[in-house]
Amino acid sequence: MTAEEALRLVEAEGLTLLRQESSRTGYKGVSWHKRPEAKPYKAQVWRGGNNLFLGYFATAEEAALAYARTPEAQAAVAAAAAPPAPRAPMTAEEALWQAEAEGLTLLRSESSSTGYKGVCFNSRRNITKPYEAQVQRDGKQVALGTFATAEEAALVVARTPEGRAAVAAAAAPPAPPPLTAEEAVEQAEAEGLTLLRSESRNSGFTGVHFDSSGNRSKPYQAKVRRGGSQVNLGHFATVEEAALAFARTPEAQAAVAAAASPAAPPAPPPMTAEDAMRLAEAEGLTLLKSKGRSTGYNLVSFDSTPNLTKPYKAHVKRGGKTATLGSFATAEEAALVVARELAAQTLAQAAAPQPPATSSRKRKVKSEEQPPDMPAGARVKLEEQPPPMPNDAVVKLE
Repeated sequence: MTAEEALRLVEAEGLTLLRQESSRTGYKGVSWHKRPEAKPYKAQVWRGGNNLFLGYFATAEEAALAYARTPEAQAAVAAAAAPPAPRAPMTAEEALWQAEAEGLTLLRSESSSTGYKGVCFNSRRNITKPYEAQVQRDGKQVALGTFATAEEAALVVARTPEGRAAVAAAAAPPAPPPLTAEEAVEQAEAEGLTLLRSESRNSGFTGVHFDSSGNRSKPYQAKVRRGGSQVNLGHFATVEEAALAFARTPEAQAAVAAAASPAAPPAPPPMTAEDAMRLAEAEGLTLLKSKGRSTGYNLVSFDSTPNLTKPYKAHVKRGGKTATLGSFATAEEAALVVARELAAQTLAQAAAPQPPATSSRKRKVKSEEQPPDMPAGARVKLEEQPPPMPNDAVVKLE
């Protein structure tokens, strides 16, 4: 479609091609691309938070026509044709009345040239509205607009969550004055707390360090490790006050209680090789030698990690798996523990009940009637079976 044909369609449909000076094509929603060469003009519209592609066209006017047919373009044309809403600048008195009606407080500031917190004067940017309102949000300065009076700008600041929070903080009772060193020590004594000393700290107290880059009037910072992280307890004028803040924490009180508890008995000194050999002989055990082991003993290994006080490890088989019996200062002590374990296993196997032995061959036993008991000296006489008798034979009984 030629440019003239596109313009005739625009007029016929009662549309308006939206001009835009910042666009290379001269039309809003239309951009120019080298490819495709036959249709280098691209039309798109912003819809639902995304750019919606409308197509490629041969002329800028045809692409502008496609954009003009969208609801977004027609809404923009209607908004541009509507008269601007009248809004006269708010006077200082009106801003004060509005703040009172909304129950807001305009925060004063002696350090600001405008007299209000969050309001600065800048006549170079806007002569009719030289007062700028801004707040600190998430670590950044957020501009709220420009206004004709400082009071109107202060009203906008007062409406923000930051402005309300600042008013609440200003209304809070003032913080107590810092404690002197003597007062902090007396307060700790009154609360039954202990200020933990530390020779490794530049402050001399656990949980307290001197921060020369921070607040000069409160250079001592108290911290406590909680849940794997450092928790800041605040800055203080004296090291004793910072130590008091640390002493009030559950972690510090637990450390004081642990230090006051009776000390655990010292661990026995490590067994020497000679001691292990004498104990093995006294217990009737044999330390299993092994030429293939660097330690010289079977089931004993050496851990080459530097600075280990107990580098020898004892191992044994239990239930088909290798179990570690501990770490030891000498190979002989580890071998002694292995020998004790093997002896215990042998005793356990010997004490276990043995299943009855069964023969692989089964004997068939014929159960017969047991003859009666016979007197001593009785003789058994075996007689021959008499021959068969004829049918007419007579037996005479005597």
